[in-house]
Amino acid sequence: MGLIIKNGNIITSKNEYIADILVEDEKIVAIGKDLDIKGHEVVDANDKFVFPGGVDEHVHYNSFNSLGYETSHAALAGGTTTVGDFVVQPVGVGLKDSIINYKKDYLDEKATPDYVLHGIIMDPSEETVADLVNMPSVGVSSVKLFMAYKGMPYYVSDEWIFKALCTGKKAGVTIMVHAENADIIDVLTKKLIAEGKTEPKYFGDSRPVLSEAEATSRAIYMAEIANAPLFVVHVTNQKTAEIIRDAYNKGLSTYGETCTHYLMLNDENLAKPNFEGAKYVCNPPLRPQSDVNFMWEAINKGWLTSVGSDHCAIMGGFAEGKRKGINDFSKIPPGSPGVQDRLNMIWTYGVETGKITRQKFVEVCCTTPAKVCGIYPQKGEIAVGTDADIVVFDPNYRGTVKLEDSLSSSDYCTYDGFEIKGIAEKVYLRGKLVAQNGKFVGELGKGQQVMSKPYAYCYDKFKE
Repeated sequence: MGLIIKNGNIITSKNEYIADILVEDEKIVAIGKDLDIKGHEVVDANDKFVFPGGVDEHVHYNSFNSLGYETSHAALAGGTTTVGDFVVQPVGVGLKDSIINYKKDYLDEKATPDYVLHGIIMDPSEETVADLVNMPSVGVSSVKLFMAYKGMPYYVSDEWIFKALCTGKKAGVTIMVHAENADIIDVLTKKLIAEGKTEPKYFGDSRPVLSEAEATSRAIYMAEIANAPLFVVHVTNQKTAEIIRDAYNKGLSTYGETCTHYLMLNDENLAKPNFEGAKYVCNPPLRPQSDVNFMWEAINKGWLTSVGSDHCAIMGGFAEGKRKGINDFSKIPPGSPGVQDRLNMIWTYGVETGKITRQKFVEVCCTTPAKVCGIYPQKGEIAVGTDADIVVFDPNYRGTVKLEDSLSSSDYCTYDGFEIKGIAEKVYLRGKLVAQNGKFVGELGKGQQVMSKPYAYCYDKFKE
């Protein structure tokens, strides 16, 4: 017996149409009008939207002091069926082996959504860079390097970024960068703390817009010299987005994403009293409302390709995690939970307000993230032959984000109190019902790795 989702208004990144979807053996096997329902379970999606399960290309489990995959079912409750997690590289362990070990230690029978993995270079060496060509053999085709975090294990110098760009290209591995000028941040942070400016509201002053723009520009120049593609993660502001846009328009293979919080929140959140601003400390920091407005324009016009959550539910939450920096904003663990609310926020405050179309919503939240991760069309698309990751969405629902509904295991919710329009009424992962009306109803630990293909989306210009 298969599953038929009947009479739904199917939304893709290109169009929308009313049709039935037949699911068998975890795949979509037919799409059409009036499919034969005999012998199949039937779900009536009349007056509902049907779109691909969300693909969140940017989450953190088990890194940056974040909670692990025991909380990953939160993604499914919000309509995201595939997450893209970043795997840290322990000192002395090769990139490929770090993936193998991470899967065994943290993922097997623990992940609940499907997942695709990105590497992180944290132990730069000639051996590490040479190992980039081996990443596709373990299903990984993207590796991230941090230009920020001076004095911490995450930081890498320009030498290794440039070498990674040169070597990654040989195997179709996309190099991602966290672009902030580490030296500027280090100097400004020490200066502010010395002046007694220790509260969360000063966090943004320590990491100004131009420190992000400068690092982005520098990374783009390195990629141009290496003749390699570049993907800039979590872009926060107009200046940086324009640099990426202009490089792409010049013919470079330069791409970037933004994140839910840079579309929903601004720097005033950092100034909330009673240390509440610490909840919103993330890297790079929240920006003024003018930048928030531009982020919507950037995704609408395609200057930025996608929207990730940068989900990072800090161990200890606010009470025992974030409060470590109560006397020094630089000691506040950066990151906030967000994977569960990403689709709700982008639909409610993007589609429902007319900032983006329904097609653009699917493009930036499902289809393009899958392309960037090298897992399209298996994920991020509704078509015959794709995985049956499907959201039946009720646009008439009205509600409010509440901490009590959060599955992130944190003691606070980033979007607590925000009104939402519409809800993921039914969420299917490979044809199995895993969430209903914002509640998880599936089995824990059934997620599978999606093997990423090399020469993914960011290499498109190299194929012309």
